Amino acid sequence: MKKMTRRTALKTTAGAGLVLASSCSDPKGGCCRTKPLKKDDFYTDGVFAKDKSIQAYYDMMKCFGYPINDMLKTDNFWTCDFVQNDFLNLGMGGIFWINKADTYGKAGAGVYTGEFKDEKFGYLGHEIYLLPGQVLPEHSHLGGEGGYGPKMEAWQVRYGEVEFFGQYKGEEETLIRDMPESERPWGYGEPWFKSKYVTKRTAQDGVPYEMNDAHSWHFQRAGKQGAIVTEYGTFHNHVQFSKPGMVFGCTGDKA
Repeated sequence: MKKMTRRTALKTTAGAGLVLASSCSDPKGGCCRTKPLKKDDFYTDGVFAKDKSIQAYYDMMKCFGYPINDMLKTDNFWTCDFVQNDFLNLGMGGIFWINKADTYGKAGAGVYTGEFKDEKFGYLGHEIYLLPGQVLPEHSHLGGEGGYGPKMEAWQVRYGEVEFFGQYKGEEETLIRDMPESERPWGYGEPWFKSKYVTKRTAQDGVPYEMNDAHSWHFQRAGKQGAIVTEYGTFHNHVQFSKPGMVFGCTGDKA
């Protein structure tokens, strides 16, 4: 299986007032905020500046005390703005620690001959990085490619807090329409917007949040300090966005 890198992954309220955490934190878990960010920090002549976005996430990691290991200093760590030219509102950083798909009989040493030897399996370990208030846009996973089903996933907030938005109601979600208008997410009310419900998780509560249904439209929004989220899931092989024209890439990238 081809190794997932930032390059291959990308193929497959305005930011003026946003302030990014620096490399210090207070005893209550908040971050010292010293460096104001604006949209222009991440675009050069209309092209998304990936190096600057990576540094912004590094600064957030330092604030949270999150280790910046060697793998995060390679192309395995990717960032994007979904070709929306609005990184501080719509964007993310991410790394697939592993994204594995195979059949049991061919995996590893290829010596397994049990009853499941011809059956497929797939799993992943993924980390999601979101700056303060940043949204990972609404999307879903259809599956089907290579015979693998729709991606099923769960998330655990490691640092900060996150609002999870989705199409279907579980046991705890509340209606987005009941949120104060100023707090409703980007895209709400547009004809393409599919999600109806919201719930929240924090690093302090530590409780994982599971996607309710296969094919469900869903997305995340970070809290005021930003967030780092661990994702557990089945093999990642397809993603589609609800907003027409949105793709998993960066403004200014050459086709």
